Amino acid sequence: MKLVNYKVNSNDPSKFGVKTDSGIVDIAKAWKAANESYSIPLTLEEWLQADENSKKLFQDFVHSNKDFSTFTLAENQVQYGPCVPKSAKIICVGLNYRKHAEESNMEPPKTPVLFNKYGNSLAGHGDKVEIPADAKQVDFEAELGIVIGKKAKNVSRERALDYVAGYCNANDLSARDLQFRTNQWLLGKAIDGFCPVGPYLVTAEEVGNPNQLKIETIVNGKVRQSSNTADMIFYCDEIISYISNYITLEPGDLIITGTPEGVILGLPEHEQDWLSAGDEITIRIEKLGELTNQMTLPLVKKMK
Repeated sequence: MKLVNYKVNSNDPSKFGVKTDSGIVDIAKAWKAANESYSIPLTLEEWLQADENSKKLFQDFVHSNKDFSTFTLAENQVQYGPCVPKSAKIICVGLNYRKHAEESNMEPPKTPVLFNKYGNSLAGHGDKVEIPADAKQVDFEAELGIVIGKKAKNVSRERALDYVAGYCNANDLSARDLQFRTNQWLLGKAIDGFCPVGPYLVTAEEVGNPNQLKIETIVNGKVRQSSNTADMIFYCDEIISYISNYITLEPGDLIITGTPEGVILGLPEHEQDWLSAGDEITIRIEKLGELTNQMTLPLVKKMK
């Protein structure tokens, strides 16, 4: 299944939907009309927190032969929100592709390099992302996002993928000049809107093996990154297990797993054409659809 958070109008409350071949089904409305005697999760947060039986009932309802046409919108009629809760922990893995470590002139790490973003960094598919006024070196990073589906603590590598709800596209936008202002990366990474995710949370069973997915970045129509998650140094199961040894993972938490080669930072200095207002960035990962955002400058308020 492909799960979504969306709005029809900007001022509307967020709705929970499922993408089908016909469009986006409003789950709450479809369920109310069905008038069933049992219950199912009616928000993304409820679905993430639900037990396996409730998730199966939800899936059976979505895949039933019911007519959802009255409750279905075309994708161009909706405004996508982030496909994870704002309350989620966002844990990022740095230098996790062999060729990216090479282009960054850094030794491949012996253990996962972890840093974090926060809920303020989340953005949805189609959102415009503001570049801070003093950020001059903004870069893209296509990343596979892992969304946790149940509480995970001290999880073995062999069992780690059992704790995954699904996967999503992510763009670890990075202001390099702010990132390397100090030896802590936080400032250049945790900027408002600098973690677009989506458009869908694609459930784990639909994705299958997350370590064999084509991953690309397209900027203004030109492919800038093209690789495969098979080039990751630490695979998804190892990352989840490693993190869970130190940090309890909860349903809805997001792990973004590093970026392949091809980022602007890895180019010779004379070829570094940093992102600027108007640039359109699409992250495309096999089975997960396309995540597109446009960079913009902050609105300047006129003095009275």
